[in-house]
Amino acid sequence: MNKTDLVAAVAEDVQITKEKAAAAIESVIKNIQSALVDGEEVRLPGFGSFKAVQRKATTARNPRTGETVPVAACTVPKFSAAKGLKEAING
Repeated sequence: MNKTDLVAAVAEDVQITKEKAAAAIESVIKNIQSALVDGEEVRLPGFGSFKAVQRKATTARNPRTGETVPVAACTVPKFSAAKGLKEAING
């Protein structure tokens, strides 16, 4: 399922136009992103939670040359699925 498919499904489920559904989905994504940038955790009961985590600086190896390359520390998004989502997927 891509974003277009998701917009169509949401529009059909709640009986609104695709434009309004697209705007709602964009708003959800924008607000989750904004919360993560601000260091907040976003919890959606029954679905999961999003949070930003710090990844330490490390070294990697170029598989072609075998050369060691430094990898800088960074902040990355992390998603943890809720029990309800895991149960829904596993039947």
